[in-house]
Amino acid sequence: MPYLSRIHLNPLRTQAQRMLNNPQVLHAAVLGGLSHQPVTERVLWRLETHQHHLAVLVLTQTKPSWEHLVEQAGWPNADEPQALVKPYEPLLDQIQRGRTFAFRLKANPTSAAKKLIRPTKAQAERLAGERPRGVRVAHTKLPEQVDWLLAKLHRAGCTVPTDIINDNKVSAVRATDRHRLRFQKNGRRADAPVLLEAVTFDGLLQVDDPAATRSALLDGIGTGKAYGFGLLTLAPPRPLQES
Repeated sequence: MPYLSRIHLNPLRTQAQRMLNNPQVLHAAVLGGLSHQPVTERVLWRLETHQHHLAVLVLTQTKPSWEHLVEQAGWPNADEPQALVKPYEPLLDQIQRGRTFAFRLKANPTSAAKKLIRPTKAQAERLAGERPRGVRVAHTKLPEQVDWLLAKLHRAGCTVPTDIINDNKVSAVRATDRHRLRFQKNGRRADAPVLLEAVTFDGLLQVDDPAATRSALLDGIGTGKAYGFGLLTLAPPRPLQES
């Protein structure tokens, strides 16, 4: 049975700051919450940053334990519960054809390309093989990122409603945060930094294929899942300006 967890983090703690600066550190801490090691199940997570609080959402296929994360990077002596774990099945049961939900997705929009104008050395080596599978290329412009999202949601059995504004069709989705994630892989400064385009989308979707939508919720969308991308979350619909 899958579970969705929310763990509050204290940004003043040293370990929490390490997690904020390097998603590999946070990913390792997330995997540490599962009893079966090494972890083979699909795990999705997303860092939620707001003005007054910081938390990590985690979707696991088995029931986790987050005492270590609260102890290292949270408020272990707080009166309020610092880790909330809920079964995910009740939400999955609500995924029915025709239902509309508000959604959030932090994604790393990329596509595979077999021809590049100026490939890096590593890309050129990968494309030089007899049967090259292509290399991942990031979408950096907002229109391309939105098109990528709409295509991914279509494959996930969803459509995004549209509205007419100034005689133009506008999708009910917006990018609420766009930035480039940069960190050192394995924490070694000698290594080349990892650069990933990060886009947080908020919007509305309508379910057309419940089975495909449930699969997308459990499996995630896009690449970079180990770095906190791909977790699609749903909530009751509300106007976008309130999201």
